[in-house]
Amino acid sequence: MNIALFSDCYSPTKNGVVTVVMQLRTILRKMGHHVVVVTVDTSKLENGVKDNDPCVLRTPSVPLGLGTDHFIGFPHKAKILEFLKTHHVELIHSHTEFVIAHAAKVLAKTLRIPAIVTTHTMWEDFYPYYIPMGKLIPVRIVRKLTKRIYRKFYAMINVSEKAHRYFKQPFMLPNVPSAIIPNAVDTAAFEAKKDTKADLEETRRTWGIGKDDTLLLFVGRIGEEKRVFELLDICANVLRRAGSRVKVLFVGNGPALTEMKHTVRRLELTEKIIFTGFLSWDHLHTYYAMSDIFVTASLSEMHSMTILEAMISALPIVVRDDVSFHDTISDGQNGFLTASDAEMEERILELIQDSGKRRKFGKKSLEMSRKFSLETHGKKTEAFYQAVLESYPGKLDEKKLVERINAV
Repeated sequence: MNIALFSDCYSPTKNGVVTVVMQLRTILRKMGHHVVVVTVDTSKLENGVKDNDPCVLRTPSVPLGLGTDHFIGFPHKAKILEFLKTHHVELIHSHTEFVIAHAAKVLAKTLRIPAIVTTHTMWEDFYPYYIPMGKLIPVRIVRKLTKRIYRKFYAMINVSEKAHRYFKQPFMLPNVPSAIIPNAVDTAAFEAKKDTKADLEETRRTWGIGKDDTLLLFVGRIGEEKRVFELLDICANVLRRAGSRVKVLFVGNGPALTEMKHTVRRLELTEKIIFTGFLSWDHLHTYYAMSDIFVTASLSEMHSMTILEAMISALPIVVRDDVSFHDTISDGQNGFLTASDAEMEERILELIQDSGKRRKFGKKSLEMSRKFSLETHGKKTEAFYQAVLESYPGKLDEKKLVERINAV
């Protein structure tokens, strides 16, 4: 098949959507498909690069802002159309909601080929924090806009049961054919990055973490929608109760980072709660490997990539209970799904005090991570594409689609 992936973020930007798109392109090409990318031009940024890949077309763009890593593209439709024709594209797969998504729908209609979409962001959880005066905007307005954006796509991939339930609500898009294909982690690439015990101890020392310290790890965007301030409160309480041999590491960047650092200074916990800022994915494996417990209080995830990375790193995981975690966290098996911040605090303390349980949970995390392999993700996506191409332009039978995906 000849596939075009449309996205408003791509390398060198680093975030979950970029990882998903790049991994999908990699595995589809490995399976023998021809895959091109239509995305934004970031060459004018400090870390931007000129892309010489003939299978990647970049459009002029400006940063979206709103505290995100996304861009608003200004696609030249005639140029993209020529690019798609040159590569004999049979199907467009959008990973964005913005202007490039609109171009995907328009160009698919022009070429008389299907355009499908993967939903990556729960905008109801996101907009109050990043749209100016967002907390004053009624949720019904956001739902209406979301519905308008997605309704013209031929079919939809949901990355989790949470996303699937959301879009099947009567006031959303219950009639758009859809199936669940969870995100994946490139296990081969992650496992290939092995650190020696000496390497891990050296990295710990760099951040003032002793080899006998129990290390709590959060990896992700430092933003309010991730409930990072609530997590900070939980960790501060844990540190007060757990003694001196516990440290907390926040890995990531975001609009709340400065205030988080200020809060830690005010609490006089700067030696125990550490912020690394942004780290390249190439180095993340070290930080997972040197940690003991992965924690997040976020309730805004669709299907967390960092949870998958923690699982393949054999870490026990403590989260707030949310449907998005139900296929990755088995309560009492590889971690804890907690009903409140207070319970989350207690469960973290339980694992700090029981190294045997940490090892047991970590082993289960690694075992469970196998079902989220990139190979499985590629095969499920391929099956989705095949079903779409066989049905288009007629109506796609969702029941048969789901059966086909689940058979992989």
